[in-house]
Amino acid sequence: MKVWQDRIHVFLKYKDLLYQLVSRDIKLKYRRSFLGYLWSVLNPLFVMAIMTIVFSAMFRGNIENYPVYLLTGKALFDFTMTATTQAMTSVTDNGALLKKTYVPKYIFTLSKVTSCMVDFLFSLGALIIVMLITRTPFHWTFFLFPLTCLQIYIFCCGLGFFLAQLNVFFRDIQYIYHAITTAWMYLTPIFYPIESLPAMVRLFVKAFNPLYYYVAQFRDVVYYGQVPGWRILLGGWLLAFLAIVLGVWFFKRNQDKFILYI
Repeated sequence: MKVWQDRIHVFLKYKDLLYQLVSRDIKLKYRRSFLGYLWSVLNPLFVMAIMTIVFSAMFRGNIENYPVYLLTGKALFDFTMTATTQAMTSVTDNGALLKKTYVPKYIFTLSKVTSCMVDFLFSLGALIIVMLITRTPFHWTFFLFPLTCLQIYIFCCGLGFFLAQLNVFFRDIQYIYHAITTAWMYLTPIFYPIESLPAMVRLFVKAFNPLYYYVAQFRDVVYYGQVPGWRILLGGWLLAFLAIVLGVWFFKRNQDKFILYI
């Protein structure tokens, strides 16, 4: 119990640093940009428009309000990929600071995922605009989306911690992860309905693709206007806590060795 009290005390001690790191990341992303934070809305709109044109011939006929269907999946996937990719290099990018003074190493990883979550919440403005344009009904379940956001945030923190510590010792993980995320995108029902997959592939996606649970939840509350089923909810929470427990365990286990490799 005392261990957790000490950890919470350290986190509260450095909470202002976390805030400054998150604020810095957001400001740097749009520095010298004429439209600034509007790109958080415009960028997903542009991508959605292009992907709608590309995939409409294959799937749009079977999916009502295809732009909304596409954006509900693409927004979550983009957040996951951006958050985990930036988290992966969070420790090595701050190596000079870590050599000069004591700072909890997890703060840098946590700040990357948090700043990406803030950017993701901004990007939901694009989703609302598309829903208005396509006249997609707004259901009361729309206001349940923070539950999905919390789950995927915890999941990305856990995966980010694991990748961050692994990248300290094995820098090639950056290139391997890029290849993995490419396959991950096509194995996630973002621009196609999962029912279109062969039975064996569908079973594989449901069993081993964590993003399936979060995309399915997000579409249920935003697109279909229904409360997600208990299996989807339970699976999402279990994967989130499994990721954070394993990620934190690996990170804490190896963090004392970071200074020798950065």
